[in-house]
Amino acid sequence: MNREQKAAAVEGLQGRLHEAPLVILTEYVGSTVAELDAVRRAVEPVGGSFQVVKNTLAKRAIAGTDKESLSEHFRGNVAVLVSGDDPAALAKVFRDQAKENKKLTAKAGFFEGDVVAGKDVAKLADLPSREELLVTLLQTLLAAPRQVLGVIRAPARDLLYLLNNYANKLEEEQNG
Repeated sequence: MNREQKAAAVEGLQGRLHEAPLVILTEYVGSTVAELDAVRRAVEPVGGSFQVVKNTLAKRAIAGTDKESLSEHFRGNVAVLVSGDDPAALAKVFRDQAKENKKLTAKAGFFEGDVVAGKDVAKLADLPSREELLVTLLQTLLAAPRQVLGVIRAPARDLLYLLNNYANKLEEEQNG
């Protein structure tokens, strides 16, 4: 790699890392190229990327950013998973890929401003996805108007029941 290629690689990685809510550093020792390519293809549909990077270039890319605390984890063979808009989706895909490829392990992660230990990265997969959160929010927003409508209808409904009961009682008295 010449100097221009290195600068382009650093700039590309820096751009992806800057926007990402979730970054996972993985070790892949013993994995084949086909296995790593399978991981790369699996994360693309959820808007993520998977890249094997040189440690020195990765450290340059995160220097001066909020993700700089990850620099101590760039030792040995490290690949970087970068999420798109939905970090939970990337975490779920990574968890599934790690189950299939036992040589792929999480070394560390960065989520919402904090460094996450490798063993805790799998817990991020249990978070609800963006779509699930939006559905929950919509259900919460719709519940309040329904409750207000129920409270508004209650007196009229109760009056109707009272009148029906009174009418039934009068009928029973006339028939009985």
